[in-house]
Amino acid sequence: MREELEAIARTWISPWCVPVDCDLFDVLHADAFCDGSSAGRSIDKQGFADGLAVLVSAFPDLQTVTNDVLIDVDRSRVAVRWTATGTNRAKYVGVGPTNRVTTFTGIEIVEIRDGRIVKRWGEWDATEHVEEGCDASDG
Repeated sequence: MREELEAIARTWISPWCVPVDCDLFDVLHADAFCDGSSAGRSIDKQGFADGLAVLVSAFPDLQTVTNDVLIDVDRSRVAVRWTATGTNRAKYVGVGPTNRVTTFTGIEIVEIRDGRIVKRWGEWDATEHVEEGCDASDG
């Protein structure tokens, strides 16, 4: 059970990479999926998919990796700490396009039943990379 939960959680992060595997996204999420951290989107599976589509549209080179996985077998929940990097090419949450590389870090908790994710809670943050160097006004 532990191995199955970890495999599903690690696979779950892969659709957060461009190109997005929409078929895999659909397989991983239960039809009755509920987003406990929807940030104003619809809390269902389609709302989560729409949020992912907006993210990868703004960061068309987005790549995401899993940093840590913690598993609660008794509750069928997995915590995933992840990092994503992409270049901001379109407006996202009111910012951009900046054409700068942005790093996102986050922690997600997913509940898995019958091999599919039924619920998600998550928190994340973004840091834009600013190139070091001379400013034209420095003379």
